[in-house]
Amino acid sequence: MKHTIAALVENRFGVLARIAGLFSARGFNIDSLTVGETEDPTISRMTIVVEGDDRVLEQVMKQLNKLVDVIKVSDISSQKFVDRELVLIKVNAPRSRRSEIMEIAEVFRAKIVDISPNTLTIEATGNEDKINAIIGMLKPFGIKELARTGRVAMLREFRGEV
Repeated sequence: MKHTIAALVENRFGVLARIAGLFSARGFNIDSLTVGETEDPTISRMTIVVEGDDRVLEQVMKQLNKLVDVIKVSDISSQKFVDRELVLIKVNAPRSRRSEIMEIAEVFRAKIVDISPNTLTIEATGNEDKINAIIGMLKPFGIKELARTGRVAMLREFRGEV
């Protein structure tokens, strides 16, 4: 099962290395890891996506909570959360096929952020399924380069019904 872990940590040198080391020491492969400052520049938010069973993940969570620089850590997988990824895709785009590529970008509400005589670079944001779908649609044109951020996530504030 995939787990999404949200952690607030002190924004200090070496914190990322210690946390990544904790996962690798327990044989977890990190599927996605994003880190950035929060509204408080002394605190960073980490979103970590890992595959593993509940028992082993519980041990990792306990170990994370023991680290001095960790303020708060929680597995938000079973709760309602908002998540997004960003991808930049540089795709082969000869003039004869550009309009077709631009139509695909428009369907996914993506943006053309760079153009050259032979390529288009597309920026797309969305959940993992949307990102995988646009990549799949652009593969037949020939993807020259791809950069993907990984998941960022936050719990939903409103949990009731409308």
